[in-house]
Amino acid sequence: MERQIVMDSSSSSDLVREMMEVIETVGSYAGFRVTQRKECLNLVRRLKLLVPLLEEIMELDYSVSGLGLNSLLNLKKALLGAKKLLKTCNYGSKIYLAMESEAVMCRFHAVYHKVNHALDDIPFDKLGVSIEVKEQVELMRMQLKRAKRRTDTQDMELAMDMMVIFSKKDERNADIAILERLANKLELHTIAELKAEKTAIAKLVKQRGGYNETMHQIVDLLGKFKQIAGIDETISLDGPISTRTPQTCQSPLVPHEFLCPITLEIMTDPVIVATGQTYERDSIRKWLNSNHRTCPKTGQTLENLSLAPNFALRNLILQWCEKNNLELPKKDSYASSVNYSAEIMEEISSLVLNLSSSQPNVRRDAIVKIRMLSKENPENRIFIANDGGIPRLVQLLSYPDSNIQEHTVTALLNLSIDETNKRLIAREGAIPAIIEILQNGTDEARENSAAALFSLSMLDENKVLVGNFNGIPPLVALLKNGTMRGKKDAATALFNLSLNQANKSRAIKAGIIPPLLHLLDDKNLGMIDEALSILLLLASHPEGQNEIGRLSFIETLVEIIRNGTPKNKECAVSVLLELGLNNSSLILAALQFGVYEPLREISISGTNRAQRKANSLLQHMSKCEHIP
Repeated sequence: MERQIVMDSSSSSDLVREMMEVIETVGSYAGFRVTQRKECLNLVRRLKLLVPLLEEIMELDYSVSGLGLNSLLNLKKALLGAKKLLKTCNYGSKIYLAMESEAVMCRFHAVYHKVNHALDDIPFDKLGVSIEVKEQVELMRMQLKRAKRRTDTQDMELAMDMMVIFSKKDERNADIAILERLANKLELHTIAELKAEKTAIAKLVKQRGGYNETMHQIVDLLGKFKQIAGIDETISLDGPISTRTPQTCQSPLVPHEFLCPITLEIMTDPVIVATGQTYERDSIRKWLNSNHRTCPKTGQTLENLSLAPNFALRNLILQWCEKNNLELPKKDSYASSVNYSAEIMEEISSLVLNLSSSQPNVRRDAIVKIRMLSKENPENRIFIANDGGIPRLVQLLSYPDSNIQEHTVTALLNLSIDETNKRLIAREGAIPAIIEILQNGTDEARENSAAALFSLSMLDENKVLVGNFNGIPPLVALLKNGTMRGKKDAATALFNLSLNQANKSRAIKAGIIPPLLHLLDDKNLGMIDEALSILLLLASHPEGQNEIGRLSFIETLVEIIRNGTPKNKECAVSVLLELGLNNSSLILAALQFGVYEPLREISISGTNRAQRKANSLLQHMSKCEHIP
């Protein structure tokens, strides 16, 4: 026989009072992150609809037992789950919540399910709940069910910006416009906001038991936001804001290479670990003393735990501080062998000279070593460029050896991560040679050539150069016939290049439309979002409208609108709207293919951006067909 739980009226009142306090607490939250703000406010509003129910139950003058008590306990659990989620969205890392928006939405859906399930079991009649309150609770439950069918994601611009920031294929730096746009959207551009984000990230790292790949990306992006904000205080994850610079100084942008990847503070005693990454000595010691045996930035296992002073980087930091009238605190621990620094500099200088060696093996070994060094850390990229490595590498792009071409274009890809190097590589005439390798190189060389063109084209002047040097047709060919990685690299480069109006026309004339349509049809490739994003850019061009606006494509769009993922649907609706605004006959064709009902569903339960686009499209349809 099942044991019944019995609680006296005062105890049941305490239980109800605790639930009302939970609702009051979440109602006081005023800092919901922008990426989940709408969902949070809606959930709080719905939870407040439970207050009249709880008030009536608290007024009972008899004990609650059995199923009634169990249902209240389950409701309390559900409300505590909602509180935990809302607290995360109120105090959590803004960057993390933007990165994990889909996962966070799944947590909202789980909360909706638990609240609904708890309300299912409440014996309203037995508890004497009034009809009015029952109707109010039923209204709330209907709202929760509708909300569970809807999935909100970031708008397309934010999604693309995040993709650019966190892309790993070429380890490129995002340009300042993208960073500023992201900082504004995520509300991370003042010292107070950055301090709060630093605290939130530190708590997140602690909760996760240390750094992982996602944490590295978040910390790196926080450092970039701090730079573009022009804030002189440095942000540390394991301490308070440090104001080490004289208060009378202006707030220069500290070069990102000068900041410790762990603390995001300017380094005073930089040391190199076995992976080639550089950290502040005290910070990496704390990391190693906590029984970590991996490189915090790369996640690689450290072959040894030795720390070698990076004198070259420290000299650059001191020169920069002197130029900007800043002071670094002196540290007694900074006393090590200058010979190590000299050895590194001597090695790089020797390797650059060997790039011009008459001995093929010496030249090949130098290229391979420079490729490795240029991948390891930002200091090496600067040293290689300062020693004249880029002009010699550009000359080797035309060397009649596919293996050397592959290593050379990859080394230039790594060097192009540095913003200054992007301009230098283009100025040395590398773009035509990279395009030649893109056409005729090995598979890996072609992939890395596409990635290099993407990295270089982060600068607007290089977008023009790639187009003028006829770089778009071989990218289209790679999109059509390349490996999986090659297709993705080509798509990313073509998206970036198509932000330039003249390049849109070049891409269309190069035959980009058929391979993009193939990507929509072949779901195994997993590139529907990439294809639709490029098609959306091309749909704004007259030539693109003529090429894309065919019945078979409209039918494909309708199919995606009907059965695609939320992001797929969002892109497909955007493309159809762009085409329909310029050609009403395409709207009529879409109606014949049955777009109306799924479009109405998206206008109610799609992503935020998809809802806006769907409503605009429905309004346009009503003008075409007079649909009520």
